Amino acid sequence: MTQQRKAEDQWMPPRVYKTKVAYVFQPKSGGKIRLCGLDVAKSLVWMLYEKECAALDNFNSVASLFEKFFLSASFIDKAPRTQKDYLGYKKDLLIAFGKMDINKVEPKHVRMFMDKKAVKSGISQANRHKSALQAIFSWAYERGKIKVNPCVGVRKFTEKARDRYVTDVEYQALLDHACPVIYAAAEISYLCMARRGDVERLRKEQLIADGIYIKQGKTGKKQIKEWSPRLKKAISHANKVNPSISSMYVIHQFNGSGYGTNGFRDRWVSTMERARKSTGYLMDFTFHDLKAKGISDFEGSLEEKRNAAGHTTTKQTADYDRKTHIVPTVKSRN
Repeated sequence: MTQQRKAEDQWMPPRVYKTKVAYVFQPKSGGKIRLCGLDVAKSLVWMLYEKECAALDNFNSVASLFEKFFLSASFIDKAPRTQKDYLGYKKDLLIAFGKMDINKVEPKHVRMFMDKKAVKSGISQANRHKSALQAIFSWAYERGKIKVNPCVGVRKFTEKARDRYVTDVEYQALLDHACPVIYAAAEISYLCMARRGDVERLRKEQLIADGIYIKQGKTGKKQIKEWSPRLKKAISHANKVNPSISSMYVIHQFNGSGYGTNGFRDRWVSTMERARKSTGYLMDFTFHDLKAKGISDFEGSLEEKRNAAGHTTTKQTADYDRKTHIVPTVKSRN
């Protein structure tokens, strides 16, 4: 912790700080551990701190395993988006399993965690936390650190595949009410079949003669999205955003920095609200649905769609292909 302590807090253990109601320990491995309330003796705070340190220093603890995994080449080699997701899952996983011996975690413990997480955050988050935990235990199993992977055999929740298709009318309503930031981001995402994160991180150096160079943050797939008049128009809209500000990003804020999740989401919500009030449409789709619309509207076979989208398998592409196809009826072509 780099923040200078107040004089009255100098007695506190390293990496321990006060909230309004408790003393909290923030270990180097991540996460936060509540030690006790504020109405206790200083000696008790130190005792609880040392107890937590001992648990973290336990070579066989899950917390110790996590610390080793997140410093490993296996984690570093993962795509940036996957790394970010794993770090996000880390907090809740450490709260649930951090103090446990790695060889005493059983499938029933994983199941209990998933059930509680599903109630709190939804089945999708429960499944993703389980996948991350299983990957970490697999890493440990392959290196002889554990005898069995306790996640194996624990079934995920069944998730209903999203099938929301954004109609042309809805998409036009979005563009008609969008600020230059959302207009440019939406068009780039739709035309390039790109994820929001890849659009937000898009740099001007990626605009090359043949098109837009994109290395997908989630898969690492490298592609050049070919220029079209409409795609060039989207970039021109992006250039209208704070044109006097020098920035490395195609879509940037007033200070030249790129957009983070919160700032972009606020603009998206405002745009959707304007479109909803003006048109009366529900406008209940997400930004990620625009990638699905792009894949659905792309003319070509499923394999051609897969190649354009940069997917590994056609099954992934099929999940994004949401457009309802017109099929002939009996004798309709006679």
